[in-house]
Amino acid sequence: MAKDRKIDVVILGLLSHEDLTGYDIKKRLDGAIGFFWKGSYGNIYPALTSMEEEGLISKKKTTKTGGREKIPYHITKQGTKALRKWLQEEQASNELKYETLLKLYFGGAEDRSVTIRNIQIFEEDVKRNLAVLKTYKENLERVLDEEDHIFYYLTVTFGIDTYEAYLKWCTKAKMLLDNYDNSCI
Repeated sequence: MAKDRKIDVVILGLLSHEDLTGYDIKKRLDGAIGFFWKGSYGNIYPALTSMEEEGLISKKKTTKTGGREKIPYHITKQGTKALRKWLQEEQASNELKYETLLKLYFGGAEDRSVTIRNIQIFEEDVKRNLAVLKTYKENLERVLDEEDHIFYYLTVTFGIDTYEAYLKWCTKAKMLLDNYDNSCI
């Protein structure tokens, strides 16, 4: 497994639940996982090729649907072992990258109304995502008797708590910028 290529463990984690095609993996990344991890076809397919060469995954029997060939992948015993090893690592990278915060940091170079609008755009996005997460939470609460669902539920509730904190910050930030008096400087 390529060192520091986290897409590998994402793929292994997804395949530990079910066989998936590259397209299916991308759909999962754009869905629930997309709230905390991103991936593109440009890094999924090279990872699949590399992981197959390393014996972490294998191709299943190909099927054709509508003229298109579907290649499902399956996690191997070696892949399961690699996933478990990664899960046991005590160190984790938790990088935070928000372009809105970068724009806020340099907001003094533009009129304050631009920064307020950027915060409003961020706030609208957070509200949309929060609504989706709350729907996931409601659905997961019905199936918590299935072991894997408790792990999904924990990531969803983390997201809800985080997004609610973002909304609280948005309110405070807009109020501060609206009421800020330049003569204080």
